[in-house]
Amino acid sequence: MTPQQLGPEVSRHPRPPDYTPRLRLKPKAPPTGHVDGAWWPWSENLTKELPDLLAVLSVRLGPIHRVRYHSGEWAKAPAELAVDGRTVRLDGDRGQPINTLDVIGDQNRIVLLLVSPDTEADVAHTAMMAAAGRDNDFTVDELLGLRGE
Repeated sequence: MTPQQLGPEVSRHPRPPDYTPRLRLKPKAPPTGHVDGAWWPWSENLTKELPDLLAVLSVRLGPIHRVRYHSGEWAKAPAELAVDGRTVRLDGDRGQPINTLDVIGDQNRIVLLLVSPDTEADVAHTAMMAAAGRDNDFTVDELLGLRGE
């Protein structure tokens, strides 16, 4: 028996992730609260971090066209980023709420709590799990103020 060749339609993502995204999302349900989940990136380099995050989020959002972020929280990033053969617009804006990231697809968007890369693991875990809670309605500041005790 010869191995079957798998075409590109079988594999949604042609390359394995460089970094497994540290991400927690609320279950698919009517949206509640200020965020839809939380992301704890490995670094402050947005162009390095985004490809793997967007690959995961595209399962829920479909094709992703735009990412909005607070420009003061990341190292300088280009206006566009090529991700898996698509161009994603990157909008750094000081008007974007601090500690959030908006990921925008065709008809939906996900607002993520952004946990700083240098956050201690137990604090990051507590904030991420709370942000992903089905009925979470904490503000961003409240989520980041939570401490594992």
